[in-house]
Amino acid sequence: MTPEPLVFAGRMDAEEEASWLDALRLAMPAETVTPFRALGDEARQRAEIAIVANPDPSDIAALPKLAFVHSLWAGVERLVSELGPGAPPIVRLVDPSMGRVMAEAVLAWTHYLQRDMPAYARQQREHRWAPLPYRKPESMIVGLLGLGALGAAAAARLLDAGFRVAGWSRSPKALPGVETFTGDEGLAALLSKSDVVVCLLPLTAATRDLLDARRLAEMKPDAALINFGRGPIVVAADLIRALDEEKLSHAVLDVFDKEPLDQASPFWAHPNVTVLPHITAPTDHATAAAVVASSVRDFRLTGRIPGHVDLTRGY
Repeated sequence: MTPEPLVFAGRMDAEEEASWLDALRLAMPAETVTPFRALGDEARQRAEIAIVANPDPSDIAALPKLAFVHSLWAGVERLVSELGPGAPPIVRLVDPSMGRVMAEAVLAWTHYLQRDMPAYARQQREHRWAPLPYRKPESMIVGLLGLGALGAAAAARLLDAGFRVAGWSRSPKALPGVETFTGDEGLAALLSKSDVVVCLLPLTAATRDLLDARRLAEMKPDAALINFGRGPIVVAADLIRALDEEKLSHAVLDVFDKEPLDQASPFWAHPNVTVLPHITAPTDHATAAAVVASSVRDFRLTGRIPGHVDLTRGY
């Protein structure tokens, strides 16, 4: 018996869609992967699985028999918000290769701060030759906000490089070599002791505006912030103020409230901000397609829906 087609739904240009379709079809040669627009009404009524990249919510609503929706992104806050509480189960992408890439970025930008690269860039602009004292990794504490798959991978890389690592998560977790915290008091404790704070949290109702003026003031004087989670977790105006008042030394930002970053944003020209265009952990089409293929194969064999998002928590 031929399985029902897999529906592909996303808001992207034709070239990006073609690339995803090629990757998915290569990973699942026994399946038929069909764009939503190419399906007739009868096929839409029978479809069981949708593979999505921020789809039009009306497309998902037109697929009444879906067992689950498999996202091609790790972040699903937009999908959760747009599909609403009546959505089919939403499976977020958990790609081990993304953990490696994210850990690589966390380590690279932590070294950037540890080796005072922002200061040397400023000195170059000023034509100033002034070597700074070397800080050993073991003299610094890196505080990770978020200890899921990405946080765990980042912690391991940082520890291997000699940094001391602390971590905060919503629910208690234990990681080898990592001092862990939870709750409001735990967050304050981690912020107060970390030389570099790295945000890897998903955007949820609980994390939106989490790093506001009060929390930024709890950070260790002259500490630095790396935000690789989501822009709205950090209150932009409060961060600018903390940098202007030299309470924090530097911020490396890869995510923003609005992307691309508005040309009028003060982040662009701020001397203590490094702006990145959301490139820290790009989704790899081939490895993501392999993860989706594994989920689909398991569902076809067992009828079991992959682990999915808790809509009350948002992840």
